[in-house]
Amino acid sequence: MALTGRAALLALLGAVPVAMGAPWWGVALALLLVAVVDALLAAPVGGLRLERDGDTACRLGETATVRLRVTNASRRRLRGVLRDAWVPSAGAGPRTHDLDIPPGERRVLVTTLRPTRRGDRTPDRVTVRALGPLGVGARQGWQAAPWRVRVQPSFASRKHLPEKLARLRQLDGAVLMRARGQGTEFDSLREYVVGDDVRSIDWRATARQADVMVRTWRPERDRRVLVVVDTGRTSAGRVGDAPRLDAALDAALLLGALASRAGDRVDLLAMDRDVRTAVEGAGRTELLSKMVDGLSLVEPALVETDGRKLVSEVLRRSRRRSLVVLLTALEPEAVRSGLLPHVLSLTSRHTLLVGSVADPRTAELAAARGDAAEVYAAAAATRAQAARGQLAEELARLGAHVVEAPADRFASAVSDGYLALKAAGRL
Repeated sequence: MALTGRAALLALLGAVPVAMGAPWWGVALALLLVAVVDALLAAPVGGLRLERDGDTACRLGETATVRLRVTNASRRRLRGVLRDAWVPSAGAGPRTHDLDIPPGERRVLVTTLRPTRRGDRTPDRVTVRALGPLGVGARQGWQAAPWRVRVQPSFASRKHLPEKLARLRQLDGAVLMRARGQGTEFDSLREYVVGDDVRSIDWRATARQADVMVRTWRPERDRRVLVVVDTGRTSAGRVGDAPRLDAALDAALLLGALASRAGDRVDLLAMDRDVRTAVEGAGRTELLSKMVDGLSLVEPALVETDGRKLVSEVLRRSRRRSLVVLLTALEPEAVRSGLLPHVLSLTSRHTLLVGSVADPRTAELAAARGDAAEVYAAAAATRAQAARGQLAEELARLGAHVVEAPADRFASAVSDGYLALKAAGRL
């Protein structure tokens, strides 16, 4: 049983007879009796049937709609209020719904979600308050109505995909024009010239022609790309309004979409001390959806990334030469103590591209000279920039290719690095 605002109003009115000499306990007893009888006349809430349908997934920054079907299985008309509670990060609204359901009928209540975080957003409970005829007392109860909306990465960088694909088509044409020769993929037949390898002669084609014909081959360009997302402590650092991890996920999705269109086999690994998610062996048509689904649940872990374990996991999963794209933070202390000692064992077997999100605020601090406090801040920022530059040089000496860009250009820069390596034949 629950009391409403009308009960408080009746209690205030009851002060009038008490002031005129009526016993207070008599007035209180009368008010309580009215509230109890009113609540007993309200429709029972235990007989309500709740069902949900609607969206099960949406991208971060977009909205999702979930419908709650409420069926009144009792013989009384239900008037009252329903509260459909969700976790705060779901951004659910409206918070409450007015109910007026005749016996045996159903109403559909719509809740709009505006999530503020990735991952699975779920409802807590549905609380119903059924009012009595006088609106003084009410019956109240709650039920569970399970549902799940998976909030996926926003993938804001997909706007760059058409431009990257256009560059990829130009690259394929240029490589085809200049790289015909020895390789593993058949291209065309041409007449034999002095200096050609006799093993490339096509005897069947020669028998049909008046001249000796040889086969030409294209160099194999369709390689394996392994995208590794570092989910350790440094990925939780915020650059602007979002953690570094969000920029890394955006870059991973753009690169996955681009490389799969290029015919490369793309795998995904997200880990720190443990593997958080992995996508392996996905076909071109299902790759992006699997990557989006897997990365939706990835969150920064407040632990140091185990560099040795990360490298050994990459080597175990990639036995043939591949392009390994490691999305991490160029934090000198963390990289030197964790990843750097094991980079050489990785670059000796694979091509390594290291991508890191740069913080524009560091450059702003380094340029400021207004007062003494700004000078000290500029000195610290300059020192941080120098340390990161030195670390990038050390990685380059070990055979890695380093890409560093602000968060708004990071995904595009990583894809440009992939295209540059493909154009140079480094994959």
